[in-house]
Amino acid sequence: MAESLPVRCPACRSEHVFTPPTYSCEGCGTALSLPLLRGGVPVQVQHRSWEDSWVSLGCPSCGRSGQWPQPEFDCRCGATIRLPVDTSARGQRPAPRPASRRPARLPVAAAPPASRPPFRPVTIRTAADAVAAAAQYLKWLGFAEVRPSEDPARSGLDLRGTAVVAQVESSVRCVPLKDVECLWLRGLNENADCAFFALSGYASDARTRADKLGVPLFVMDLTGTPQPVNEVASQLIRTGAPTA
Repeated sequence: MAESLPVRCPACRSEHVFTPPTYSCEGCGTALSLPLLRGGVPVQVQHRSWEDSWVSLGCPSCGRSGQWPQPEFDCRCGATIRLPVDTSARGQRPAPRPASRRPARLPVAAAPPASRPPFRPVTIRTAADAVAAAAQYLKWLGFAEVRPSEDPARSGLDLRGTAVVAQVESSVRCVPLKDVECLWLRGLNENADCAFFALSGYASDARTRADKLGVPLFVMDLTGTPQPVNEVASQLIRTGAPTA
């Protein structure tokens, strides 16, 4: 298993324990974890770019070079923290293949029912991948017929399903208050549940408003694994999609 390391959030100075996520090499299938730089200083992600979000490392088993998401986690204070990788190493000793590729992060505590199979993430490299990852997650939660909206620019919705609508912010900006309120109103107009997914998090007032309106907020890293930001999202993970 990957070694867990103590990490201090540079924004609020709170202590965390971080376990590097485990991935499968596309060449040989070996499970490996990214080697964190010993003594490296974690930094708060202020502006996200695709180039800065990936690191090139070779597989320790077959030597194939691959692009891997930079290790990150979301602190409870709202900051996204990136940890430096030891790029001088080709990789850590192969770890046992995990039952799930879900990376270790620090979300609001939530446990899905044991009857639900492990979520299979969609690696995010483009904006379309982010929408696909969110759609896959909504299906995993139990929503039916989730599909991309035919006209997202006009409707303001990226995904529609049976009794659910969702928006996906795949840019480097934090989601503002107005976007959360607009999604909530669209859900009301269509008599549907709603959910918001973002790569770079949410403004503090947007998170506060989402709690009051009951809008589930999720953040996604580049592995394509959504994590809950508020208790509403955690509750949705525990219960799944409402049944008719």
